[in-house]
Amino acid sequence: MLCELRVKNLALIETLDLTFDHQEIDGLVVMTGETGAGKSIMLRAIDLLSGRRASAGWVRSGEECCEIEALFEVNRDHRSLMEKLRDGGYGEDKTIIIRRILSSSGRSRFYVNGSLATARMVAEISSDLLNMAGQHDQQKLLQTQQHLDFLDTVGEHWPGRLKLKKKFDQWRIKQQQLKGMRQREQEKEQRRDFLDYQVREIREAAPEAGEDELLAAEKKRLKNSQTLMALSQDSYMLLSHELMDGLVRLRQNTSQIATLDAGAAQLSEDISNYTFLAEDHINSIRAYKDSLESDPYRLDQINERLDLLSQFKRKYGPTLGDVILFAEEGEKELRQLENMDKEIAALEGEVATFEKEVMSLAAELSMQRRRTGDRLMADMEKELVSLAFDKPRFVVHREAVDQSPGSLRENGWDRVEFFFSANQGESPRPLAKIASGGELSRLMLAMKCLLAKKDMVETVIFDEVDAGIGGEAAEAVARKIQELAGHHQVFCITHLPQIAARGLLHFQVVKRVSNGRTQTTVEKLSNEMRIAELVRMLAGDSATEQTEAWAKELLANSKRSIHA
Repeated sequence: MLCELRVKNLALIETLDLTFDHQEIDGLVVMTGETGAGKSIMLRAIDLLSGRRASAGWVRSGEECCEIEALFEVNRDHRSLMEKLRDGGYGEDKTIIIRRILSSSGRSRFYVNGSLATARMVAEISSDLLNMAGQHDQQKLLQTQQHLDFLDTVGEHWPGRLKLKKKFDQWRIKQQQLKGMRQREQEKEQRRDFLDYQVREIREAAPEAGEDELLAAEKKRLKNSQTLMALSQDSYMLLSHELMDGLVRLRQNTSQIATLDAGAAQLSEDISNYTFLAEDHINSIRAYKDSLESDPYRLDQINERLDLLSQFKRKYGPTLGDVILFAEEGEKELRQLENMDKEIAALEGEVATFEKEVMSLAAELSMQRRRTGDRLMADMEKELVSLAFDKPRFVVHREAVDQSPGSLRENGWDRVEFFFSANQGESPRPLAKIASGGELSRLMLAMKCLLAKKDMVETVIFDEVDAGIGGEAAEAVARKIQELAGHHQVFCITHLPQIAARGLLHFQVVKRVSNGRTQTTVEKLSNEMRIAELVRMLAGDSATEQTEAWAKELLANSKRSIHA
C-alpha cells in the first residue's frame, strides 16, 4: 500500500509531501478541487512512477528536473512481486521505495530501493503495487480488441495464452520454412543446373587464394624483362670487375697492415668479411640475371589467367577466397537439393506435430474462456445491479469461428465482444453503440471491482470514475467504491460529494498564485474544512444553510457506514 508520496517541481507543484498514517492506509482516500486546480497532476505523478513515457514539458518552468518518490508497504506473501525484487537485486524487504528523476532535457532515471532500475523493471514492479483507472480506461471499453484481454485477465488465462503464442510462433516459423522449401523444390531443377555450372566452372579453373597477386607480380616482371636484364648486367659488371678488384687490393693491404700492427687485426678481419660478402652478392646478381627471360608466350598465358580470375571475382566475390567459398557453398546446396525430398518430408512432420499441439492448446483455452465468460456475465450483472442498474444485461458475445488451422491466431480462435443493455426489454448490443458516459463509468468500475477481488494489487486509483453520473447512480458508485475500500487502499479523484463524503481521508487540491507564480498545493482537510468543501461541491457559490445541513448529513451518514 502507498504510505508516502513526495513530489518536487512537477508542472505547477513546487513541493508536495503526503504521508498516510497506518490506521489510514487501508481505506478510501479522496481528492477534490475546482476544475483546473491540478488534480490530474497528482495522477500524473503516480503515473510517472509506473515507468511510462514522460515529457520534458512536465518539469516546472525554470527548474532543471522534477522528482517523484513513493514508499509502499507490501505483503511478503505476494510471490510475483517478491520474485521481481529478488531477481532485480532490490532486496525482499516489506517496504519498497520507487523514485524517478525527470530532467528538463527529457531524460529519466529510475531507482528502486536506492538502486538504479530500468523503466521496464519499474513498470513490472509497479503493476503489482497499484492499479489505475481513468477516463482513458473507459474509452478502452469501446475497443473490441481489449475485451478478450479483459476476459483473459479475469479468468487468469494469460499463462495459457502466452504458452499458446509461443507454440504458435514456432508453428508459423516451421510453416514458412516448409513454404520456402516447397518453392525451392519447384525451382530445384533449374537451380541445380545453374549451380552445377557455376561450381564446375570454378573447380575446373582451380583458383587458389592469393594466386592473382602472384600472377600480377610475375606479369610486371615479364613486361619489364629487357630493362631488368640491362640493369642486372650492368650491376654485375660493376660489382664483379671494378668494385671487386678494388676490394681485393683493399683486403691485401689491410692484411699486411695487420701483420705489422696487431691493433689493426680487427679492421683487417672486417674488411676481409666485406670482401667475401661482396663475392656472395656477385653470385646472387649473376643468378638473378640468369633467371631473367623474355617470354611473350608466358606473358599471354598470365594475362588470360588474370582475366579469368577477374571474371570470377566479379561474378562470385571480391576476392579469390570468396570465389572458393562460393564454390564450397554451392556444393553444399547441391547436396541439399539432392536430399530435398527427405527434408521436406521431415519438415512436414514437424509442422503437423506443432499444428496438433497448437490446436490442442487453442481448444483448451477456448473451453476455459467459455466457462469464464459465463461466470463473467453473471458476476458483471450482479455488480451492475449494485451500481443502480435495474435489470442490466451483460453478454460476452462470441463470434462463430470455424476452429480450423486457417482461422487460428496467436491468441486463439476466440473473437469476443462485450454486449450490454441497461434497460429491461432491450436486447444487448455492442458497448460502442449504446453505452453513455455514465454507463461506461459504472461498467468500468464494475470490472475493476471484479479484478480487484482476484489480484494481489492493494492500491487502486480512480481518476474521475464518476464522470457523467448523478442522482441515485452517484450514491451507488459511492457505495461501491467504499465497498472496494473495505479490502483495498483506494484513491479517488472525484467531483461527486457522495464519494468525497465517504473518504477516510480527504485532500483538497488548490491552485494559488504566490510571488507571481502559480502553484498547486494539496491540503489535508479537517472535519470543518470537509464540510465547507462538500458545500462547494454541492452548490458552488449558491450554497444555503440547507446545503450545509445536507453536507453534514452526507458526512455523518458516511461515517456511520464506514464503522458499520
